[in-house]
Amino acid sequence: MTLRERLFHAALFELLAIIFSVIGLMLLTEHSVSSLSGSMIAVAFIAMVWNMAFNAAFDRLVPGKRENRGWLLRIGHVAAFEGGLLLFTVPVMAWILQVSLWQAFILDIGVTLFITLYALIFNYCYDHSRAYLIRKGHYQPVTAY
Repeated sequence: MTLRERLFHAALFELLAIIFSVIGLMLLTEHSVSSLSGSMIAVAFIAMVWNMAFNAAFDRLVPGKRENRGWLLRIGHVAAFEGGLLLFTVPVMAWILQVSLWQAFILDIGVTLFITLYALIFNYCYDHSRAYLIRKGHYQPVTAY
């Protein structure tokens, strides 16, 4: 994927993730919508930067057509991505929500479990939609950067 497509992929993923996460946390916690939105926007920004770096490295380590990746590889990809992301996001959530690191970890684990399932579904749909558009001639991918 090109840098432009990586940015589109990451931005679309994070926008939907923010919306779904804030709604879920709003229903499950007593935090205000504004603090939840602020924490999820910060987490999404961190995740977007991590997404760009992690996926560029992953695509170099696992070349080939993305739509041909099996479920086991997809699960490993998401687990490695989300595990690395926790290292960056727990302190941020603790600071914004004014909770302990343990409480932030528990909240972040809940978000991570949801996002893990969401990421599997989103990336499967994205990869197959992209492949379909390429096959139909509606999209011409440029050689990756």
